[in-house]
Amino acid sequence: MPSRVFLDSPLPENLPVVPACRACNNGFSADEEYLACLIESVIAGSTDPDRIGRPQIAEILRRSPALRSHIEAGRRQSGEQTTFDINQVRVRNVVLKLARGHAAFELSRPCREEPSSLAWWPIPLMSPEERDSYDASHVIQTFGEVGSRGMQRLLVTQLTLNSPTGELSTLGVIVNDWVDVQDDRYRYLAVDDAGEVRIKIIIRQYLACEIVWEN
Repeated sequence: MPSRVFLDSPLPENLPVVPACRACNNGFSADEEYLACLIESVIAGSTDPDRIGRPQIAEILRRSPALRSHIEAGRRQSGEQTTFDINQVRVRNVVLKLARGHAAFELSRPCREEPSSLAWWPIPLMSPEERDSYDASHVIQTFGEVGSRGMQRLLVTQLTLNSPTGELSTLGVIVNDWVDVQDDRYRYLAVDDAGEVRIKIIIRQYLACEIVWEN
């Protein structure tokens, strides 16, 4: 976790690995390739492999003409603006698989049931305020599974507060921060707090995802 198709070589060391049966492990490959190729095509505004920024994805489009045709069929041109139709089911399959893997590995939470909410959206459509809120580290209110990797990642820090009268005070907080798997390719935040499991994922600095399981 994450799927290797979202990363470039050389791969980061010690990538998280979550056990899965063969059917589950292999059953997402086509959808993962679709999503990775879709994101790169949207960024490039084209399915032409020569215009794709990531060599690995360009090679997938060259050897998979059916996949390229499928994405190209959804391309729409309006003046200088290029948009793509997306297969909602395939994107959801991948996002949910990634979120379940991060919840299991980071939080020791096997979230097999359907999530309470699952959403994704392009980062360029977010306002600066929405982006700042989404990117913020999470301040812990209650602890999750004791001994989980997520617990081991927590940071203790201090905030300096300035009162209306100018008096300074300090407040100690426990912070859960983002995990950068590979720069500009993939990062995530896994939170088990306040009665819910919340997973945030950013793929290729373009697609933001948020998945929530309420306890």
